[in-house]
Amino acid sequence: MHVQEWLDTVPAAAVYAVVALVIGLESLGIPLPGEIILVSAALMSSQHSGINPVVLGACATAGAVIGDSIGYAIGRKGGRPLLAWLGNKFPKHFSDGHVATAERSFEKWGMWAVFFGRFIALLRIFAGPLAGVLHMPYWKFLIANVLGGICWAGGTTAAVYYVGVVAEGWLKKFSYVGLAAAVVLGLATMLIIKRKAKKAQASEREAEPVGAGD
Repeated sequence: MHVQEWLDTVPAAAVYAVVALVIGLESLGIPLPGEIILVSAALMSSQHSGINPVVLGACATAGAVIGDSIGYAIGRKGGRPLLAWLGNKFPKHFSDGHVATAERSFEKWGMWAVFFGRFIALLRIFAGPLAGVLHMPYWKFLIANVLGGICWAGGTTAAVYYVGVVAEGWLKKFSYVGLAAAVVLGLATMLIIKRKAKKAQASEREAEPVGAGD
């Protein structure tokens, strides 16, 4: 809610720029709340605040794709010493365990880890740099990066926008109750996607000892 209140105070052009920048930096490998910014801006666009959801989705997608590509280039050049440096700077996000988990996902799923990683907070930060460190062919990375960026950024914007439009009728009748419903429903969309992603990740971890034994 604080994020949305702050976004309400800046011009629409600045909102587009902030969304693209934060998502781009997150995709580059810097732990930032890209998803929160995107959900807040998409909810604002449904409330006739002058923000165009199509432009918003395009800016978010551009930030995701460009950020991931820069992260890929940095990871390819920096190699594993880069991951060690990030681990010292951001131990909560780039610990040895997190790096190992992300690396196993890449080894098992390849370019699909880049695509589906867009929907998982941890892999969203890792995808670009780790793909570069592991020397994934850039054409494979780019395809997965673009498709993942479009589905995540565009899909999130569309889902939250339409939830906000539907909730608007309730908002006129129930004021703060309607606003709370819009926020809850918008975030619920993201939580459902996250829950499914975490289940897939948990299944992979359970299957790992079996693979090690083979």
